Amino acid sequence: MADTLIRSSPLISGADGSAITACGVTRCDNDWRIPGHRHRFSQLIYALSGELRCETTQGIWWVPARGAVWIPRGEQHAASGRGEMASFHLYADELMPPHCATLQLTTLLAELLHHAAQFSHPASLSARQARLLATLRDELAAAPVDVFPLPLPSDTRLNRLIAQLMASPSDKTPAAEWARRIGMSERNMSRQLLRETGMSLGRWRRQLHIVLALRQLRLGDAVQNVALTLGYENASGFITMFRKITGKSPGRYLAEERSSQYYPS
Repeated sequence: MADTLIRSSPLISGADGSAITACGVTRCDNDWRIPGHRHRFSQLIYALSGELRCETTQGIWWVPARGAVWIPRGEQHAASGRGEMASFHLYADELMPPHCATLQLTTLLAELLHHAAQFSHPASLSARQARLLATLRDELAAAPVDVFPLPLPSDTRLNRLIAQLMASPSDKTPAAEWARRIGMSERNMSRQLLRETGMSLGRWRRQLHIVLALRQLRLGDAVQNVALTLGYENASGFITMFRKITGKSPGRYLAEERSSQYYPS
């Protein structure tokens, strides 16, 4: 894989001392992986093409083409991708809450990233470029985030459960049987999972289904096909679940998402 970053001095600083330190474009080969590491700056990765999977201590984050992930400075993370990937990378002091998040960029924010990635050394920035970067900084600080993380438990038995759920998302095995398979009582499994992830088993599976469904729907799969792949008997049941979690039908969710996204030419 190839990487075009980093600059060491700030491109633009704010009155509170926070700064955008670097912004550039990265291109990666097919099926790449970067092992666990940390950055001294917070990082935003905006995938123009390909698919990114980011694993952190806070959970798993799937980022489709035209999606983004925010990684706070110092957060241990590993990254891997499928397909040839092109992305904008931005490094900054803290501009968002100190936790990982995925987000769908607005047209304005994506355009600002597109232009900022072409800027040269800070000493040569024009007044217009400095104003553009200041706007980028403000827009990034105010960017809304997705609410569909997949938090990971620390308990090794629960991690076995999570791995099996991810490998077979359509599996309808009852909680009691899952507990037996991983060597826990159903009561203890439920309590421990809620304590470590903030979710019940049913909620975690539904969250997984939302993440997987959005990945496939964004690639153009029909709602009916996605529903059957995830183990629903029909599209109606899947749509009901999707609306309960997101507050919108799959069609409306994607339409609103696309209306605010940047599609590179």
